[in-house]
Amino acid sequence: MCAIGLSGFVLVRAQGPVKSSDSYGVAHAECTLFGPEHDKFAFTGLNAKLSPATHARALSATTRGVSAQIAGPPPGSATSTFGATHQAGSIDYYMGLDWAANGITPAPLTTDWEFIRRVTLDLTGRIPSPAAVVAFVADTTPTKRAVLIDSLLAKPEWVDKWTMYYGDLYLNTVSRPSTSLNRTATGRNAFYQYLNTSLANNKPYNQMATELIASVGTNSYTDATTNWMINGYITGGPAQDLMDSSTANVFDTFMGIAHVNCLLCHNGLGHLTSLSLWAVNTTRYQAWQLSSYMSRTQIAQTGRDANNNATYWTLVPAKPITVDYTLNTTSGNRPARVAPNGCKSGQPCYYVPPQYIFTGATPATGTDYRTALAQNITNDFQFARASVNYMWAEFFGAGLVDPPDTFDPARLDPNNPPPAPWTLQPVDASLLNALATHFIESGYNIKALQREIVNSETYQLSSRYNGTWNAAWDPFFARKNVRRLWGEEIHDAIAQSSGNMPTYTMTGFTDSGFAKPSYAMQLPDVMNAPTSDGNASALLDSFLRGNRDDQPRKPDGSILQALNLMNNPFIETRIQYNGSTPAPLIANNLTLGNTPMVNTLFINILSRYPTTAEMNTAVASLTSASNRSQAVQDLVWSIYNKVDFVFNY
Repeated sequence: MCAIGLSGFVLVRAQGPVKSSDSYGVAHAECTLFGPEHDKFAFTGLNAKLSPATHARALSATTRGVSAQIAGPPPGSATSTFGATHQAGSIDYYMGLDWAANGITPAPLTTDWEFIRRVTLDLTGRIPSPAAVVAFVADTTPTKRAVLIDSLLAKPEWVDKWTMYYGDLYLNTVSRPSTSLNRTATGRNAFYQYLNTSLANNKPYNQMATELIASVGTNSYTDATTNWMINGYITGGPAQDLMDSSTANVFDTFMGIAHVNCLLCHNGLGHLTSLSLWAVNTTRYQAWQLSSYMSRTQIAQTGRDANNNATYWTLVPAKPITVDYTLNTTSGNRPARVAPNGCKSGQPCYYVPPQYIFTGATPATGTDYRTALAQNITNDFQFARASVNYMWAEFFGAGLVDPPDTFDPARLDPNNPPPAPWTLQPVDASLLNALATHFIESGYNIKALQREIVNSETYQLSSRYNGTWNAAWDPFFARKNVRRLWGEEIHDAIAQSSGNMPTYTMTGFTDSGFAKPSYAMQLPDVMNAPTSDGNASALLDSFLRGNRDDQPRKPDGSILQALNLMNNPFIETRIQYNGSTPAPLIANNLTLGNTPMVNTLFINILSRYPTTAEMNTAVASLTSASNRSQAVQDLVWSIYNKVDFVFNY
């Protein structure tokens, strides 16, 4: 393949701190119970000592590098600056105060060309059609961005993308080797359908959380919500290990407090001293009180039938068990749980009753423990705060608290700041609280939250900065951080723009009554998906989609990604101008003149027209080529390998 001299794909460094063999400066960093989360906690501690803005600086460096290689908008693009005044309590109001207080001049607002691509990818995971781009740019209606946002939120593609997002968050996959959980394809499908339907119906998020935390069912193949709580399953220890694992999952996912996992092993004092003021003052016994909410639940596998070894899961009240969390273990996955000296089985001191860690509330007599826990959590302001922070991180590349599941509850109140040397944890605690309040007032409406974020001028800032950027500004979102696209988004953009749509089969999914996906964003899993096309699966894997077990989705760049973009047969078959399956993008436009041909290719693939320099380079290559059709194919290949195809900016 002959490359045309257009700005090509670049490998950018990981959007996170670089690993070091030096001491992390985190007490008890060797704790194996951090499992796959060990590095995150260790680096959080390291960053706290070196710089609270390490992740923000990595994002900023990536943004600076990518923006420098992205061509400017087409000539005549309208530009504007951040507004002088904004409604009190809004995102832009709080960010404007932050920028003024820190002497920050924000980037200008992004152009219409960039905005429609950015918001369409962020909300739906798809690139906009050429017709949609041209019409949007030509539209002079002042409210056109808000109108576009509403139309995107109403599309079925929105459901596809956010089913994938919550599938990641809730670890919905067939099996988790790290814990020996086998959900099976049928259980995975049931949970996928639950998430898809809940999002399509715009189910309130507090209702979703309640249904998952308090789920009860005798068959995980039909009782879909049970498939989340069984993520707490772990082998090699007593029942208390399952209770602890389930509790840690609840607080990480719905409260953004992953440190509960640490507290279930030891007191915070002396172990989490550099990470969390709240955890330093929290004991293991208090964490056991949380875990006791799981003490009346039985998680078990049951044979499906006498002739089938596949098993489903039951998640039911453990009626034979009438005692709370018991202090009687000396083996398993966590340190011993031992009652005080002289305490014997049957005495109250031998058991830990459930108590909510932030309010001291206990379940009413006769109330199901997990139902009570779900009520406590969804009525807790921290639930809303964590939920909006997860979403903010998805749209901005970093949370207002970052990483998003490392909240320190003792450092969140701007009206009651922590004692020195501690500082408020969020970039803007008032903004975070305002977003959480708006989320509650909306009825925990996910679409309303996203609408508020993407309608803000803060979200609509350019990723380019005209002037000298000060590294001290990195944490304050004063320009839009670029985002390397998910593997699914890259796959779908190639398929959509080329006009050569695949149809996939997937073992355990399409043979179970589900429609055959054409878009990767419609796949129910990230592992071995799709099963009918190893090339497509390899492309998706190269972009680090994770495994929903011990490998999270990552935004890092790699040589393997560049090699796949250059050579993967999934792409090669979509840039062919002849043969049995020529790419419609090329085959249908070969009769166009050079200039309209180049315009057509750019608007289809990059959602913009070429710059003058790009046009001149491309036309010169087409004009001088002995085989014009081959030259067009080479041009398409070059555009797919441009940095602005791989990044959302």
